[in-house]
Amino acid sequence: MSSELPILYSFRRCPYAMRARLAIAYSGVLVEHREILLKDKPAAMLEASPKGTVPVVVLADGTVIDESRDVMMWALQQSDGDTWYYGLSPQQQTLIDDWIDTNDHQFKPWLDKYKYSVGYPEHPAEHYRSHCETFLAQLNQQLGQTAYLLGDSESLADNAIFPFVRQCAFVDKDWFDATDHVHLQRWLQYFLDSSRFQRIMVKHPLWKPLNL
Repeated sequence: MSSELPILYSFRRCPYAMRARLAIAYSGVLVEHREILLKDKPAAMLEASPKGTVPVVVLADGTVIDESRDVMMWALQQSDGDTWYYGLSPQQQTLIDDWIDTNDHQFKPWLDKYKYSVGYPEHPAEHYRSHCETFLAQLNQQLGQTAYLLGDSESLADNAIFPFVRQCAFVDKDWFDATDHVHLQRWLQYFLDSSRFQRIMVKHPLWKPLNL
């Protein structure tokens, strides 16, 4: 691909990288996709972003965007045809920001402990899951009133949060399917079945520098 394209360093299964790829796919912006392994991070990525997490976008002018929310906002700044964020009222934008803040700062830490509970032996997995359920219940309540988190159309909030709900659900899918979070289950299945999600989950070969 042309070196003038923005470079995206990504890892297929990372929910942060997923939401970045969802926004990029939605916006239609072209990028050079570089699939990496988190256990074997390429030097070029670490040079661009020493913190070593994905996603990382490197623009043609050398600008580095290495926070997933910032990548999503950058993609929407290129094109937001269905009004996921830009063009909405300040009040709606605040609601979106609040949903994503709650996901990132309250739900995700408990999700990590639930998914990787073997590393947190102070409590059983069910303890961490019960804390996750606080947010799942909030989502389910909202989705019982509106088809999506902001109303009748999907927004940045849905697409920023969906990968993390997916990760939580698949820790124990039988448990998730047996809960009474029926509206959340419907919402999750919609995004799992969506053509955009299928497209961003296509497997890419691992990227290797040309000089290797």
